[in-house]
Amino acid sequence: QVVESGGGLVQPGGSLRLSCVASGFTSDYYAIAWFRQAPGKEREGVSCIRNRSDSGYYADSVKGRFAMSRDLGNKTVYLQMSELKPEDTGVYHCAADAWVKCHLPIPSFDLWGQGIQVTVSS
Repeated sequence: QVVESGGGLVQPGGSLRLSCVASGFTSDYYAIAWFRQAPGKEREGVSCIRNRSDSGYYADSVKGRFAMSRDLGNKTVYLQMSELKPEDTGVYHCAADAWVKCHLPIPSFDLWGQGIQVTVSS
């Protein structure tokens, strides 16, 4: 099971942090990724991290502005989003997979959360 939280409305230039909890894995070594989909657009892989030591993989559209981090203690992965732009608006999904290795473009994942709305608007 994958559950996201933390979305909402933010002004351009602002910041927001999304959280994702993935349960049901027998070890801590599984990949977590964030995807987003804006109305009328294809789903985009935003970022991916597998191990705690990974710096993560990021789509060019968010590189330098978004950062993933992982807290193994509470099995939570965070997506810190900064310098948000209106084009970052969309439904953000967290996904988890025990077998995927992160790379660009972000590959397909097995388990998906319901998604959470992020709106960047003044």
